[in-house]
Amino acid sequence: MRTAPAARTGGRRLRWSIGMLALPISVWLVFFFIVPFGLILWYSFGDKPSLYVTHSNDVLSLDRYVEAVSPAFLQTFGRTLEISVVGTILCLLIAFPMAYWMATKLSPRRQGLVLALVLIPYWTNFLVRTIGWQITLSPEGFLSEGLQALGLRDGPLEVLYTMPAVQLGVVYNYLPLMILPLYVALERMDHRLLEASRDLGANAFESFRRVTLPLALPGIAAGMLLVFVPLMGDYITPSVLGGAQGGMVGQMVAGQFNRAQNWALGSAMAVILMLAILATVVIFALVARLVGSVLGRVQRVDLSAALPQQGGAR
Repeated sequence: MRTAPAARTGGRRLRWSIGMLALPISVWLVFFFIVPFGLILWYSFGDKPSLYVTHSNDVLSLDRYVEAVSPAFLQTFGRTLEISVVGTILCLLIAFPMAYWMATKLSPRRQGLVLALVLIPYWTNFLVRTIGWQITLSPEGFLSEGLQALGLRDGPLEVLYTMPAVQLGVVYNYLPLMILPLYVALERMDHRLLEASRDLGANAFESFRRVTLPLALPGIAAGMLLVFVPLMGDYITPSVLGGAQGGMVGQMVAGQFNRAQNWALGSAMAVILMLAILATVVIFALVARLVGSVLGRVQRVDLSAALPQQGGAR
């Protein structure tokens, strides 16, 4: 039986319409990711021929990558990775109880209000929020004076321009990005599953491990990616709060483009940073898949062994 020409035409029109819906995101990816990344990659194979020229690709080589992987860069990259990993874990530990409380304990009428309170600080300018922490953590700030007035410190607070200050700043700035996907995952959870697990004799910890945690894994994975990826390239937080002790790779890349005017070396550093982020995300995806498979095996119930026991009890 042959397909009618009208049906084939309708199918092509449907596929064309679906393709047109993907056009905006395709244009966005091309002009704001693929093209800039291509330019950065092209610049990274060049060099800086003179003091007043930012880059030149007359002779292509990998020398800038060799120059980029310097001891200073590796030390700063290690510090960046440490801040990013610790910041992501801290965001997860803080966000999970809060998202669980919002999704399960609050009434639907109050969930929208609390969600708005979570988002309001994130709507504020990123730089303004970070400068607020700079004022708070300064030795002459109200926090330092308050701690001294209460007798909790003998001298001014010496946290600003250190790695802990950057750690605090990134957790504050990126925490909403962890709360939102966790809230969505937990809010969609069927709470009757928790009641069923308790009826079957599971305690609170077992219910969390066997029911809540597996259902929240998609939100955990999404939140960790949303926090870790931009945190690795953060420039504002270490510039405002870090100083010399809390510098990150983003500052080194920006310094090559702005102060040193060495676009080739800055591009090589940027490419190395992006490749490192991609490798970390791939490793994270493999670990998340392994954890998911392990949890799936733990949750399996051997019904063939349980049925005879039930029959004997009768």
